[in-house]
Amino acid sequence: MKNVYPAFFTITDTIILVEVPDLEILTEGKDMKNAIEMARDAIELKCVSLEDDKKEIPLPSEISSLDVNNGTFAEDGTTVISLVDIDSEEYRRKIDTKAVRKNVTIPSWLNYEAEHAGINISRVLQEALMEVLNVQRNF
Repeated sequence: MKNVYPAFFTITDTIILVEVPDLEILTEGKDMKNAIEMARDAIELKCVSLEDDKKEIPLPSEISSLDVNNGTFAEDGTTVISLVDIDSEEYRRKIDTKAVRKNVTIPSWLNYEAEHAGINISRVLQEALMEVLNVQRNF
């Protein structure tokens, strides 16, 4: 599911406080970029959890119907409203840690050497792919 949710971003002296009123989410970030990332992650996690529990996902409010003065952190700093886009299907793919079977072909001599050295070929392949793709484990 792709959607866009409004969020309150309250700027304080040290952090950005975030509230997503439609989903009853509170989070924070060290700066605006991080606060938006944290908001997106929290919204996607909440939506995936609701989907898994077969519960209805609240629709986003119209931004014009929201008042920053009613936010949880209204007294803590200057609050602005921004929209945060989410994609729960993409998020689910990122957090899915189940193994997928792939067939690979290596020379027999290399397989022999790996077996005698006690090397787990699947693990080496995973680590090499993560390095080449410049990604980290999600768990």
